[in-house]
Amino acid sequence: MRAHLYTDWRDIPDSARGAVAALGNFDGVHLGHAHLLRTLHAARPDRELAVVTFEPHPRELFRPQDPPFRLTLPDERFSALVALGVKHVFQIPFTPQFSAMSAEEFVTDVLHAGLGVQHVGCGADFAFGHRRRGNVAFLAQEAQGLDIGLTVVPALCDAAGPYSSTRIRRLLQEGYPERAAEELGRPWSIRGQVEHGDKRGRLLGFPTANIALGRHLEPARGVYAVSVRMTDGRTCPGVANIGRRPTINDGQESRLEVHLLDFEGDLYGHTLSVALHTLLREERKFDGLDALRAQIARDTQAARDYLLAMNGT
Repeated sequence: MRAHLYTDWRDIPDSARGAVAALGNFDGVHLGHAHLLRTLHAARPDRELAVVTFEPHPRELFRPQDPPFRLTLPDERFSALVALGVKHVFQIPFTPQFSAMSAEEFVTDVLHAGLGVQHVGCGADFAFGHRRRGNVAFLAQEAQGLDIGLTVVPALCDAAGPYSSTRIRRLLQEGYPERAAEELGRPWSIRGQVEHGDKRGRLLGFPTANIALGRHLEPARGVYAVSVRMTDGRTCPGVANIGRRPTINDGQESRLEVHLLDFEGDLYGHTLSVALHTLLREERKFDGLDALRAQIARDTQAARDYLLAMNGT
């Protein structure tokens, strides 16, 4: 069965009702989230697996002045959830009006009447409703009255503590995409549309696809070995720069520029998913374009060598 995304909790078809649903933001869809979904499915294997999540992330609504922090935007999050066996993603628009909804209304109007869930699951720290006044004890009480089952799943932990989106963000900002990948269960990816740049990469002999970071977290600035998933499903090796290009000093915001190895073609307007594998070097300024061109050649070879070793070829 094909998975479905629903963005209006008031208009859910009968075919999607009666599911067992995990509740949360699911930013990153990491191993802790996978543990929650597996546990929930094991509790009710007779029901289709669903997720109730929110867009934008509540923090984006309440603290718009914060720097971008998202690990996954909706498309990437949906893909990651489907890969874990989720059949229905109920992506609720988190508007100022919705944020004012009481905890009781969220359970009765959204979960029960709107989505028709039979069973829900969440972590022990899940909070919801206006000013986060609803907690797991309140959810258990309300759900029981509506004949909705509840599974509270303890956090998945390792020696460093619980797996969390916050922990993964820190790893990426510190330049450790390999360690972030271990906690995500897959490499961290930035998905976005290729935009027109200043063609400077082409002039340097290394044409790049330019993708705005937008609402994505900005990881450590520098050069990465990456793999790029194309719209047609192909995956190409590449080398990417994330940063503000200090040698050129264009004063623009940080961006992702990726050079695809052994690729020729026009990617403008295409949506690419760029997976970061390792940080080859940190961002730095060079003495002119010739020095930059020579370093890009070294970076390209380093990326090629790393990806070949990673793939065992």
